[in-house]
Amino acid sequence: MPKIPASTKLSDRGLLSVVKEFLFSVPAIVGETIKGKAAAYSSSSQLREERVNLDWNEASALNVYSEIEDLLRRSGQGRKEEQMVQTGECSFLNPEEELIAKEIAARTQSSNISNLSRTKAYWECYQIYPELHWAFLAHMVSRNGGWNMSDLRGGQMYPLLDEASKEAVYRFLERSNALIFQDAYPQLLLYIKSRELGRSLFHLLPYFHVSRFMQPFWDKFWLERGSALLTVGLIINEQNYIERRVVQQPYFQQRVTDKASFHIHNLAGLNQVILPMLDQQDVRMPCALEEQPLRLAGRILSDFTSLTTRISFGKSLYALLFGLPALRKGTEAFASRIPHTGSRADYWPSLFTTRKEEALTASLEESTLLGKDKLPLGQRLYAPVLLEAWGDTPYEPINREDWMQDHRALDGLSKPESPYLCDISYEHRLGILKTAIAHDAANI
Repeated sequence: MPKIPASTKLSDRGLLSVVKEFLFSVPAIVGETIKGKAAAYSSSSQLREERVNLDWNEASALNVYSEIEDLLRRSGQGRKEEQMVQTGECSFLNPEEELIAKEIAARTQSSNISNLSRTKAYWECYQIYPELHWAFLAHMVSRNGGWNMSDLRGGQMYPLLDEASKEAVYRFLERSNALIFQDAYPQLLLYIKSRELGRSLFHLLPYFHVSRFMQPFWDKFWLERGSALLTVGLIINEQNYIERRVVQQPYFQQRVTDKASFHIHNLAGLNQVILPMLDQQDVRMPCALEEQPLRLAGRILSDFTSLTTRISFGKSLYALLFGLPALRKGTEAFASRIPHTGSRADYWPSLFTTRKEEALTASLEESTLLGKDKLPLGQRLYAPVLLEAWGDTPYEPINREDWMQDHRALDGLSKPESPYLCDISYEHRLGILKTAIAHDAANI
């Protein structure tokens, strides 16, 4: 196996090459992969025993499609309200609407403090109005975002990334999380306020700089309550919203997505969104979950830099979450009972710990982890809570330009399809093992 001399400072590409060679030279990976695939098929079959059709209405989807095409044809004209909002005016609002808009803006700002506050806010929206499927999907994806951010300060990542790289990746993840919330949360609050008042307030969307793309989706949802169509619209919107503002932003391209360090998680298989499931009858709390790891559903994102892939990924996650009742009920039970801290100990406390004094201190992790789902105190992987890992992050001004510029906005406007494999418990475990091996490769 290749060794990395302590005196050698590897380039990004050099580190990725060595770690890749090291990973694929470990026989244990082959055995674990075969074992994991067999277990995933068996467990996925059980989860798929009961399936429900999403409430996708093809006629409504075609109607929204046509309305967006019409908006694109009229894009050069621009509505008066949109032009006024772009210049900071709000005279098109009556006094009651202006008060509502300012209250929503203030609530959005106060809830956008951190990943923890955003994740909580999404869950609260879903609890009030369960037809807001996207809010629950966003809650679970936001939990994963918090875990990914905390990973950067965890034990496994220390030799893999230098401090500057960790900071850049954190800002990349945090900004994506914050921008999606800033755009989507006012939309959810407008719906909640509309329900309270008994009339649609979606003509106020331009006040919050929401893309024209979302207007037909909310208008249709207000009339029909078709959760699937709205969810797909929000998935397309959120991913386009961050495409130019984050993913293609030169700062992040140079310091994150074009760096070899960004691909280490992909190589290790931790580019996953996991959906932990807790039995509805199980009253265990985090401290009692140490006896048996939670069952994990989810999907693996093959290429974060691809807009099309991210949209397809989001639709696939949605189809799993709301197309398989057993999966949804288990995930809802987890969300309602396990507070989000940002630490992977939230769902796997027998393997991860938030306390450094209980964490593994050895430089090599592979032998400790291999074949184990539970580790004794003193040998667990350090996974800090988010508030201890990172502080507040200032941001530069946000571009308010509408992302919808041409017909590419309509890509992905189709019924979500559920993949067969949905249980990734073993795949996730294998990803952790691969990261441990990469960790060891960097320490040899």
